[in-house]
Amino acid sequence: MSFSVARSATALKATSLTGRKVESKQTMKAMPVRATKTVSEFNVLKMAQNAGKTAAAAFAATALVAGGANALTYNELQNLTYLQVKGTGIANTCPVIESAGTALKLKSGDYKFEKFCMEPTSFTVKEESAFKGGDDEFVPTKLMTRLTYTLDEMSGTIKVDGAGGLTWTELDGIDYAATTVQLPGGERVPFLFTVKEFVGKGNLNQFGGDFTVPSYRGSTFLDPKGRGGSTGYDTAVALPAAGDSVELERENNKSMKALKGSAVFNVAKWDASTGEVAGVFESIQPSDTDLGAKTPKDVKVTGLWYAQIE
Repeated sequence: MSFSVARSATALKATSLTGRKVESKQTMKAMPVRATKTVSEFNVLKMAQNAGKTAAAAFAATALVAGGANALTYNELQNLTYLQVKGTGIANTCPVIESAGTALKLKSGDYKFEKFCMEPTSFTVKEESAFKGGDDEFVPTKLMTRLTYTLDEMSGTIKVDGAGGLTWTELDGIDYAATTVQLPGGERVPFLFTVKEFVGKGNLNQFGGDFTVPSYRGSTFLDPKGRGGSTGYDTAVALPAAGDSVELERENNKSMKALKGSAVFNVAKWDASTGEVAGVFESIQPSDTDLGAKTPKDVKVTGLWYAQIE
């Protein structure tokens, strides 16, 4: 079963930048999402061009961000007490914009953004086709992590040039969250959901780019045989003579190398009076490599985002 979240019972759908459907937030109901692109094939410019050709994309995204009956604005969230938030899952949601809103309009210059929030609504993992000769595809998953996977309080800079081009740079904040999903066959896929050091380029309607995916575990982590990156044994204790064998090389030589992911953001609403902006996003990033011992899988994440521009 795939993972999808909704704030209300109303089924809202938004067309993503690639023309695929991003399912809205349904109450922990499984909703399959499929795609065919890997991280290396994730062409941001092409996706942005496809989005521009789809006139209904912005309208549908606006409907999604409008939220349901249980969606809360930024001011409403700030007025809640700790006890009102505790155990409700509200802390794992991004604010919404209830006003009518307009298209994003910024004059050329430098800006800052704060309260940047990304709330996933769907996780899928790329797997080999079950049929001989079939193409790899993203399969639905079951979320194993509790409601702690939303990125929040991120900040950074925005630069708008005279031609309307936009550069969105993420600098700081809670920009990673350890998350685990389970494939239909029972295999669990841990990954570090992140947009760390994201630099996106595009226009005021959509922008996309690459970001850094840090190692899921640090160099001091020890595997079941006591091997680690900066501490622990060099090889498995019971196999000292085979420590340099090719078969065990990846498991013995731990790697904390950072990988790359890509993301595209579609702007759906802009409130000029408050500086709030919101929309939908889609990212593809690698999963955990078990410190270099495993080949990472491609994980596709879709959801909502929110920020305040000043």
